Amino acid sequence: MSPERASREPPAPRPRTKAAQSEATVTALTRAARELFSERGYAGVGTEEIVQRAGVTRGALYHHFREGKEELFRAVLVQLTAETAQSVASAAQSESDPWEALGVGADAFLDACANPDVRRIVLVDGPSVLGWDVWRAIDQEYGIRLIEAALQRAMDAGSMVDQPTDALAQVLLGAVHEAAMIVASADDPVAAREEMGKTVRRLLDGLRGPLKKGR
Repeated sequence: MSPERASREPPAPRPRTKAAQSEATVTALTRAARELFSERGYAGVGTEEIVQRAGVTRGALYHHFREGKEELFRAVLVQLTAETAQSVASAAQSESDPWEALGVGADAFLDACANPDVRRIVLVDGPSVLGWDVWRAIDQEYGIRLIEAALQRAMDAGSMVDQPTDALAQVLLGAVHEAAMIVASADDPVAAREEMGKTVRRLLDGLRGPLKKGR
C-alpha cells in the first residue's frame, strides 16, 4: 500500500471508554434479565443464566449490581415503570380535552399492564420480591405526579370540582392499580381488561357528578 493511499484511509476506531463499556454491560444485563424474568418469573431465573444470556461474567454482574439478582430485578422494574409512565403520558397528551385525557391515560395504563413483561415483573413479582413499601415508592415516584397533573388540568378547565389533587390522586392511583392487578391475575385477561376499563371509566365519570348538577 502506498503512503499516499494510507494517508487517505480513515483512522482506526478508538477503543471504547470505560464509561461506554460499563453502560454496555449494564444494558446487556438488564435486557437479558428483563427477558428471563418476563418468561419465567423472578424465582425461576438464576444469575448464571442471566450472565450467560447477557454475554458477561458473573463478576461483571456483581460489579454493577452488588446485591446481585434482587438489585438487578429492581433496576428492570424501575425501567419498566418509567417506560409505562412515558407511554401513559404520551397517550394522555394526545387528547386535547383535559377530562378525556384522564380516561385515555387510565386506558393506556391498563393496556400497558396487559404486556407480559409489565404484568409479570411489575405487578406479580414486584411487590413480593422488593416488598410492598419499596414497590409502592417506585410506583409513586413515576405515577402520582402524572395523575396529579392530569387532575389539575381537568380542574383548571372546569371539568370537575376543585379539590385537593394529592388525596384524590392517591385514591385514583390505588384504584387503577387494583384494576391492573385483577387483569394480571385473571384467567381471561382480555375480558378482565375490558371490564376493568369500563369500571375505571365509571369511577372517573362519578367525579363529574356534583359539577354537572350544579350547572
